[in-house]
Amino acid sequence: MVTDNTRAEIEEYLGQVPSWIEALADPAADHSWAIMRDLELGETTLAGREKALVSLGAAAAMNCPYCIHFHSEEAKLEDVSAEGLSEAMNVAATVRYFSTILHGAEVEMDTFREETADIVSHIKQQEATAAGDD
Repeated sequence: MVTDNTRAEIEEYLGQVPSWIEALADPAADHSWAIMRDLELGETTLAGREKALVSLGAAAAMNCPYCIHFHSEEAKLEDVSAEGLSEAMNVAATVRYFSTILHGAEVEMDTFREETADIVSHIKQQEATAAGDD
């Protein structure tokens, strides 16, 4: 259970203390809230919109209806359109799809890393060439 100070802080941030907060085990309850507060709600390198879309993609890939609902609403607060929500979920599905292929085919990780480095190099070269055409 969260402490009284944490309970007050949650209410200040969210306007209420959601019922699921009670499921947080001692002694991790206050720490769990702090992680959410500092990483998801706080100012970090990623903008709120980016964090909402990353969270939605992860939620969709995990098939978590609670997280999908919450992070969809969070993304809407960040002015993500219905099309943007759909795209985020489709990107997550694509990553999961290819992850399944890579794992199922038991692709060798060192080979994958080398190929990825070559792809990145190729794309950078194309971008540099295109920038020179301007």
